[in-house]
Amino acid sequence: MLTGAARSAASRVVLRPTLQTRNMATLREIELRLKSVRNIEKITKSMKMIASTKLAKAQRAMANAKNYGLASNEVFKNVDAPGGDRKLFVVISSDRGLCGGIHSSVTKATRRLLDEGNEDARIVVLGDKSKSQLTRLLPNNLLLTFNQVGKDVPTFADACVVANFITKSNAEFDSVHIVYNEFVSAISYQAAAMKVVNQTALQEAPNFKQYEMEDDVTEDLTEFSIANAVYAALVEGHAAEISSRRNAMDNASKNAGEMITSLQMKYNRGRQAAITNELVDIITGASAL
Repeated sequence: MLTGAARSAASRVVLRPTLQTRNMATLREIELRLKSVRNIEKITKSMKMIASTKLAKAQRAMANAKNYGLASNEVFKNVDAPGGDRKLFVVISSDRGLCGGIHSSVTKATRRLLDEGNEDARIVVLGDKSKSQLTRLLPNNLLLTFNQVGKDVPTFADACVVANFITKSNAEFDSVHIVYNEFVSAISYQAAAMKVVNQTALQEAPNFKQYEMEDDVTEDLTEFSIANAVYAALVEGHAAEISSRRNAMDNASKNAGEMITSLQMKYNRGRQAAITNELVDIITGASAL
């Protein structure tokens, strides 16, 4: 039979390797997680640098495209065209993610506008991100969807394609409301809406009736005004998206840095504890001899 001292020594021999193995496994897991987070940090920093480079280009394009939107607003402000009850909403989004709440911003704004007595209004969506959100929320209101529009900096040709599909569709509307993200500054944006009336409203406008104009002129003006407004909203939404992506990647990089610091401290403490246990075993063995 083993004495009490022998049983205690045997238990130490059995239990300590198990504890050491568990510590080594934990250290290995922390080391793998550290490597993973460091790789993520490299990716987010690279994406932030790319977004910062693209932002200046997007802001220049936005400054040039704002003239299109201002021209359309000036026309409809002076025309004083009456607005009807039938509304068509054009939601400006994109196909790419990793840019914060840029897509949910226009989705929520569209839903609020529809809740204001426009439950039956039709919706045209540009971008897969808002399309997937609105498909879940308002599947019966979708009329047209577009993707791959404005993959780089949007052009006026992209807006013309969208305007052509809208005018050639069978949807009946009195006004078009373009919902997009307005670029406020390099760190903020807000959902906004731009209104364009249809051909009939232009013809019935008091300031238009004093001129003798053919139907083709007002039809072309309506389509051109929709293209103008869509182009201005596309470019401004693109600049807001790039800015939001840069901010999102900056925050992700900071969070990754904080996580790396925390994991590094845990790894150092675990490694120090494992080394201390090994030293205790060596000293204990030397003392026993």
